[in-house]
Amino acid sequence: MPGQVQKQVHKHHRIARVLADEIRSGVHADGSRLPGEHALRERFGVSRTTLRQALQVLGEEGLIATHAGIGSFVTFDGTPLDHRLGWTRALAEQGTELTTEILRFEEVSDPELAGRLRTPSDAFIALDRVRRLPEGLGVSLEHSRVPAVGSLAGLPGRGLDGGSLSRTLIAAGRITDSGEGTVSVRGLGDAEADALHRQPGESFLHLDQVYRAADGSVVEQVSSLLDPARFELHVSSGRGGRS
Repeated sequence: MPGQVQKQVHKHHRIARVLADEIRSGVHADGSRLPGEHALRERFGVSRTTLRQALQVLGEEGLIATHAGIGSFVTFDGTPLDHRLGWTRALAEQGTELTTEILRFEEVSDPELAGRLRTPSDAFIALDRVRRLPEGLGVSLEHSRVPAVGSLAGLPGRGLDGGSLSRTLIAAGRITDSGEGTVSVRGLGDAEADALHRQPGESFLHLDQVYRAADGSVVEQVSSLLDPARFELHVSSGRGGRS
């Protein structure tokens, strides 16, 4: 089994490298649409999961952007953020200087969350982070919960791949296929206000999201508190496939 996993990881990186070379050499012009998933799977002779791993690698490298026909996205000061890159990198690439402070990174047992998400185990990786402006004011507080399955078990002891949770999930074969979420506005609790260096009761956007793999299993659950003066949530709709 370990040999099979290593072969799959190597394969999707090989596909990403081939497509990256084609993009950089102009075979796929800037702004053009890549061939569809079916065509790429036929070309490389791989599964849907392996191809999507390759496409996510290209996304992490900033070479492609994937848009669903109907979806939503978060913006910071009016600029869209690509959640696949991780917000720290996405913000850095648009010239925004935010620091990330990890408040909690450990494996926990959460039966209530397991029941809500219907996961087979109540073991999760808990990663809580606050992002701050240069003067120290917090603009977002994120609570990520990842099922501690497979190679993700014991992750806090090993650390994140390149400091990125998104990259770590991809390397573990936990690929997001779909997501759903809710957004509301609520006041900050005392502990939240303290972490963000804000006043208790201050109104923040509350974004609760669940990302799932193609088989329906939970990849990640994220609860975020976002400064409404800096963040907005846009919802778009349209027809068509991925690009």
